[in-house]
Amino acid sequence: MIRGSRSLTVRVLLLATLWSALSLVTIAVVISTLYRQGVERGFNNLLRAQLSNVINSVSIGDGNSLSGSPELGDLRFSQPETGWYWLVEPLGNFAAAPLASTSLGMAELSVPSLEEVPFDEHYERFYPMTDSVGNNLLVAETEVVLDGGDRAARFRVSGNLEVVEEEVSFFSTRLYLSLAVFGLGGLLVNGLAILYGLKPLDRARRALEKIRGGEAERIVGDYPREIEPLANEINALIDSNRRIVERARMQVGNLAHSLKTPIAVLLNEARGLDKTHGDVVRSQAEAMQAQVSTYLNRARIAAQRDSVLARCDAEPALERLVRVMRRLNPQIDIVLEVAPGLAFAMEQQDVEETVGNLLENAARFAKARIVVSAAPTAQGPEGTGEGARRGWVEVSVEDDGPGLAPDQIGEALKRGKRLDESKPGTGLGLSIVKEISSEYQGSFGLSRAAIGGLKATLVLPAVTRDTA
Repeated sequence: MIRGSRSLTVRVLLLATLWSALSLVTIAVVISTLYRQGVERGFNNLLRAQLSNVINSVSIGDGNSLSGSPELGDLRFSQPETGWYWLVEPLGNFAAAPLASTSLGMAELSVPSLEEVPFDEHYERFYPMTDSVGNNLLVAETEVVLDGGDRAARFRVSGNLEVVEEEVSFFSTRLYLSLAVFGLGGLLVNGLAILYGLKPLDRARRALEKIRGGEAERIVGDYPREIEPLANEINALIDSNRRIVERARMQVGNLAHSLKTPIAVLLNEARGLDKTHGDVVRSQAEAMQAQVSTYLNRARIAAQRDSVLARCDAEPALERLVRVMRRLNPQIDIVLEVAPGLAFAMEQQDVEETVGNLLENAARFAKARIVVSAAPTAQGPEGTGEGARRGWVEVSVEDDGPGLAPDQIGEALKRGKRLDESKPGTGLGLSIVKEISSEYQGSFGLSRAAIGGLKATLVLPAVTRDTA
């Protein structure tokens, strides 16, 4: 999930959240474990101290009996079934009645074997057990010689482990609550810190959007030390792009100028030749002129294709073309429908040449109506896969003329091919439109129009702003 996320902010927040959660859970477990160990160690020390008090309070009295009344200062040793008991039992040949706390009553405390629980180096042993009422106990036990006659007794003191569990539970609940509050607060602070730290990247992204949208030419502003080299490199790339485009334009212009005069001379000389030879020279010179124009346009388009500097607002450009066609063809109703905010990622002269050729062709065959529309489309040219990476504009020009049969559409797109010789033209318009759209990685097609005639559809690159 983290690797698939395209947002740097989300990635950092997820990693920070996972690390914080893992750290806090580990801290909670470690602290809770250490606290439990401390409470258990304190509980053992308490039982050891109580055991010492019982030992110091019991002796052999008259009649060889055990005597003594330990005062342990805890009322639980006098209340029944509390789990807090003390018991003194004679050992060996010492025949005497045992002594026990009031809380023990008639209950008995079982004694594990030495193999199960041996004495430690202090001749003490601790073992858990369960009394007759279900209390979980911890018992501290030792054996003490009471006099010079080697008469001995077993001393045992038990405590209810519920005290340990309640203490640990009380502490753990507040620990987890405190860590949860701290974790949420830390996550909020981390989120604000990350958002603040990544703010310069967001400013750089907005600056790039302005460049792509034609609102700026460079990334400007102060950026942190880590981002400033990137901004400088992007500005250098833009400057290099601009120089390449200008140099290509200059070379195209120079080539066009250098070839214009020789071709014009050839055409002029062809007029002085006899008809047979003159027609041959003139047709070849015109073909040269058309080819030079085509390939110069291709070179110019290739030089600035995909450039962030290429931009043409759709609405004013199309309105200008339609206005001219209305003046030239007042008898035709030309309707223009353009979605607001559209902009082509193309040079203005290429937009005017492609759409202008389509308008001229429609006006040549239309009876009374032409509809021109431009709208964004999410579907890029078929087979290019570009639709997922850039925006596109679909421009359509429809007329109410005779239209074309399906088998005529392929012929109409061939260079110099004219299906209706009665109409003026060179037959180059549609092929030029197809070539220019192809150079921009767009597409061009012909189909039947809804108003009865021919529909020409162009899919051209659009200026888009990255929102990711």
